[in-house]
Amino acid sequence: MLTESTVTKLREMKLSAMANAYKNQSTDHELSSLSFEDRVSLMVDAEWAARKSNRLTRLIRSADFSITGANIEDIDFRPSRKLDKSQIIRLGTCNYILESHNILILGATGAGKTYLACAFGMAACRNYYSVKYIRLPDLLAELAIARADNSFRDVIKQYKKVKLLILDEWLLYSLKETEARDLLEIVEARHRIASTIFCSQFDLKGWHHKIGESTLADAVCDRIAHNSYTIMIEGDSMRSINGIQE
Repeated sequence: MLTESTVTKLREMKLSAMANAYKNQSTDHELSSLSFEDRVSLMVDAEWAARKSNRLTRLIRSADFSITGANIEDIDFRPSRKLDKSQIIRLGTCNYILESHNILILGATGAGKTYLACAFGMAACRNYYSVKYIRLPDLLAELAIARADNSFRDVIKQYKKVKLLILDEWLLYSLKETEARDLLEIVEARHRIASTIFCSQFDLKGWHHKIGESTLADAVCDRIAHNSYTIMIEGDSMRSINGIQE
């Protein structure tokens, strides 16, 4: 009776894993020889592990990855891609997030930019950083709606809080001036306080033309270029190779 009462109280305190561990200990006679400290330690470990696992699950779910199975360990380093394996492994430790640095992933359509970005994002989740993946066209549409319903500042604050923002299809299309201004708001809000991964078919020289107005283009590019790591993916389209790493 005492066991059930304790289990109920633990569950009410939202300590379900500890409650399960406590209940299991009451029926596992092999654990009866353990000291009080050891048994408490086992229950605390169970709760800690469960909370870590649940937190990781929530982070991955909220990231909205387009490729949920992407991992640094599964990146294709075939010579034709000319990827610097040591650089990617180093970035996979997520120290660049601590330093609020960015990553530019450049390459042609199908080169594997999205997979690599999602792999970095998954590594960030495993280090318990908040991550958000979004296509730039979708972000610009979201900001346009936010301006219309007067929630623009709230949306900017949300994106400012994310430790790693992944912007896919970066400047795939030329921007309108209002879109360029919204883009500057995002880049400025995150400058030197959070990290962003930009996936683009174009290098920095091509960004100015896509952004349009020269002053806005200079402001956006200046805030990105000087604290970013660049990864250039070469070789054939990965979409034609077993349909992987798109």
